[in-house]
Amino acid sequence: MFALLLLVAIAGILTPALMEVYGSQTSDAKWFMLIASFVALIMMIGFSIIRPNEALVVTFFGKYQGTCVNNGFSWFNPFTFRNHISVRARNINGEPIKVNDKMGNPILIGIVLVWKVEDTFKASFDVDNYAMFVDVQSEAAVRNLAGSYPYDNLEDEHAEITLRGGGEEVNEVLEKALSERLEIAGIKVIEARISHLAYAPEIAGAMLKRQQATAIVAARYKIVEGAVSMVELALKQLSEKNVIELDDEKKAAMASNLMVVLTADKEVSPVVNTGTLYN
Repeated sequence: MFALLLLVAIAGILTPALMEVYGSQTSDAKWFMLIASFVALIMMIGFSIIRPNEALVVTFFGKYQGTCVNNGFSWFNPFTFRNHISVRARNINGEPIKVNDKMGNPILIGIVLVWKVEDTFKASFDVDNYAMFVDVQSEAAVRNLAGSYPYDNLEDEHAEITLRGGGEEVNEVLEKALSERLEIAGIKVIEARISHLAYAPEIAGAMLKRQQATAIVAARYKIVEGAVSMVELALKQLSEKNVIELDDEKKAAMASNLMVVLTADKEVSPVVNTGTLYN
């Protein structure tokens, strides 16, 4: 059809010129060929190329006619408006933004979003610019997610899910929230996950010291717990095997010495007592 229309257009343009050269006086034939050439050129406007993973949204004087997804070279009514929309998967690697977590701490959080157009009608007519709509809604979803969970459980010990330790659960919540927000634009969320998470620079140093202090306290707690068990075991073994007889004062002194040895940060220098405990 394209070749036929092209041939008619060329013939319509060349025929009047040839008739002038050869002195033909048939004006009706000239006008007929000119009109045929004009019609052929108009008809050729209707041809469009649709590439793989691309859709063509067709409207006729403002009325939606449908979406064509058949790849190749196709012809449409030349008076229709055709808009190409890519249905390929797209990737957003968002820059970290500063938000407040559930406890009010300023944090930096960024996400990676993989999405594609699923409903071309909604993407074309329900929103002005679907790509910009995705950017704005993804940022809004991130802010809402950060305000729903604490960064960690240092301040909220009863928090079951935190941004730092939530992992797949937090990513699933983010993906669900984005799917609900982007449904109006006919967008399908393929994957959404947190790619960057950190305290804001103004509190990062203080929070690092707090985490270190928490870790030290937890470690010392375990050390003391183990030392108490060892002292208890030592006193019990000495009593059961009748190695020495210990009264309450000797037990207290031995327990004190053992606790110092077991919980000290540095190696302890032993002192040999050649006398008795009472002089």
